[in-house]
Amino acid sequence: MKERYPDVTIETICRLLIPPIQLFALYVIAHGHYSPGGGFQGGCILGASFIMMFIAYDIGEVKRKMQEKLNTILCSTGVLIFAGIGLICLILGANYLDYGILHNILPVHQAKARALGTLGIEIGVGIAVTSVMVSIFLNIATAGEHEGEP
Repeated sequence: MKERYPDVTIETICRLLIPPIQLFALYVIAHGHYSPGGGFQGGCILGASFIMMFIAYDIGEVKRKMQEKLNTILCSTGVLIFAGIGLICLILGANYLDYGILHNILPVHQAKARALGTLGIEIGVGIAVTSVMVSIFLNIATAGEHEGEP
């Protein structure tokens, strides 16, 4: 593999841009149930910020910080949040992802329960999409080599 030489300009610009991009991604995820956007779009933005970090810095160093095991756990957690909220709705006797029924277990009105259920779904989707985007990029960038494999 070709030796990487640090580029101060790219690293400095990325160091300045990545935090606001990640904050915007969290904003999109958190406000996805009130306006267009949400989990998928915010997850893509957040994943792109991590990919930007991978491109700017040494991919080996970043892979040590964002290990494949952690990435897999995050992806599974996002799917579990999504499926769990739907399963809770089914257990309470409503349709899958019918958030209005959540007012039976949450101390809020039915409209607020719908908003909180949607927010939970958006968070789960955002986590899953972010980790899948990072996983796809790492598989492409490392030619499918996983941690511990030659």
